[in-house]
Amino acid sequence: MAGRVEGRIALVTGGAMGLGKADCEMLAAHGARVIVTDRDVELAHKVADSIGGDAMALDVTNEEQWQHVMNAVRERHGGLDILVNNAGNVIFESVEECSAANFRLHLDIHVMGTFFGCKYGIPLMKHRHQVNGGGGASIINMASTASLMGYGNIVAYTAAKGAIRSMTKSIAMHCQDEGYGIRCNALAPGGIETPMVRDISGRAGQELMEVADGPLDSMALSAPKDVAACVLFLASDEARFLNGLEIPVDNGLYARPHH
Repeated sequence: MAGRVEGRIALVTGGAMGLGKADCEMLAAHGARVIVTDRDVELAHKVADSIGGDAMALDVTNEEQWQHVMNAVRERHGGLDILVNNAGNVIFESVEECSAANFRLHLDIHVMGTFFGCKYGIPLMKHRHQVNGGGGASIINMASTASLMGYGNIVAYTAAKGAIRSMTKSIAMHCQDEGYGIRCNALAPGGIETPMVRDISGRAGQELMEVADGPLDSMALSAPKDVAACVLFLASDEARFLNGLEIPVDNGLYARPHH
């Protein structure tokens, strides 16, 4: 049985660890040829080697590197079907604590990184359904439930993720209006057990916790594979009627009333 993204070309940013690594593994397991990009190119190559994909160095804040990567994708693969703008960071600071430099850093990584990915990815993704058939190409941007709620200690992160939510809708409508056959949606993960979450929760250097299969209680962290499964769905033709959405992946966190 063919995979759900069989033969598709996918590029994932921040693919060397955490959510990005899980996305790469999930897409490859379902038949995609995955280009793993990350600032840590050595780790990116390890992931790529483990899934039979490619690896490239990419600092998502660098426009010239984006142009180089996308030119290489065009030369090697002829086009791009799936783009996952996943790379991110978080620094815990309130509006009074946050420096202008740290605020700009979040905007550069999350907002400019996603903007560059879409700007330089879309020309390779136009009309890919004419090559592959099916439901067209798919852009998946990584927002956060933090952009849907009020967290006083991550002002730069929430601002950046909120911009991704809005930008996603604009990009989705542009591609639809132009008839490109490209969908653009955003995922908003809640608490996921990743190296970033481990480190900011005071467990730096410890092994990542095992997340058991089965139902999760309301306060549980989830596993990266739970987000990757949603990435796979949005990348597949099964999601051809979903466009311009922001989808919480948070075990009900955003839905739950807080008093």
